[in-house]
Amino acid sequence: LMSMSLFAQTGPTVDAQPQTGGDAPELTAKASLAIDNGLKFLLETQNADGSWDADGAGGRAVGVTSLALMAFMSKAQFPGFGPYAEELDRGKDWLLKHAKERPDGYLGTVMYEHGLATLALSEMWGMCRDADDDDEIQKALEKAVEVILRSQNPGGGWRYQPQADGGEDTSCTQTVFHALASARQAGIAVPNETISKLVKYLKTARNAETGGFGYAPQGRSKVTVACTAGGAYIAQLAGQRDTEMVNTALRYLKSQSPGIITGNTHYYYYAHYYAIQAMVQAGDEEYAEWYPQIRDALVSKQNAQGAWGKVTKQGISYETTMAIIILATPHRYIPIYQR
Repeated sequence: LMSMSLFAQTGPTVDAQPQTGGDAPELTAKASLAIDNGLKFLLETQNADGSWDADGAGGRAVGVTSLALMAFMSKAQFPGFGPYAEELDRGKDWLLKHAKERPDGYLGTVMYEHGLATLALSEMWGMCRDADDDDEIQKALEKAVEVILRSQNPGGGWRYQPQADGGEDTSCTQTVFHALASARQAGIAVPNETISKLVKYLKTARNAETGGFGYAPQGRSKVTVACTAGGAYIAQLAGQRDTEMVNTALRYLKSQSPGIITGNTHYYYYAHYYAIQAMVQAGDEEYAEWYPQIRDALVSKQNAQGAWGKVTKQGISYETTMAIIILATPHRYIPIYQR
């Protein structure tokens, strides 16, 4: 389905204040402890150079480092501030160093990583202690967005490499457009045509019978939970909230519940990373029904090390970072995760 062995003007307008406040009733004591233990695990597995990776040898380091930074930011821990100021500064510095080494603007080895790095840069922009860092982030972010814009395929989607003739799939498209929406929200210019083409792609990837989204357009693959969740979320970010396309996708997700929450649906953490945000965008009622279920499921799935998913002696998996971000949803510290 996807290569996930790792695994959207004139300046930032972000605000680090939560929408719901730190005392959100749905964020239980057990969930808060799970988040803290997960962040502790990330601190213990950070590399000396400030990065995180998937295999102890630098594999998928751009994507995993970006997700790790996002996990801390979901708890309002930003580079240069708070108890983890030094560790997050090192992570940010590593990501910026990588960006400087890539004058073409392409971050990582696949567009999944590029999308995640673009997202992390966008959400860090304006949130660092040093103004010079914000200038460097802006330069890297603008180049990263240029890569995304020029690599959109005629059908409106994206694939593994930054090629406008490289094909397209829903999984890669949702990762890339999520970042593009974050950058646009932060103040980077994104043409309306790009968004219109994305909506066009989603319509071709949608299964009219179930309302879900498949991995490939034109009905060439079966509907999946991960693609349906991500497809619904980016459609909402693209201005399609409350449309039939989004509402039927949400109904499909709910029709698969609670099995996809309490069980182990394919690409479980990746799927729920998008599903919870789709429910946030759908409104308080949908969110209030969905979040407690995934919250309790994730708390039960955390291991004694404070991690989720596959854990080895080398590196970390993307599952842990995504689980933390999902659990921290009530805080709403990160602008792109707000409604």
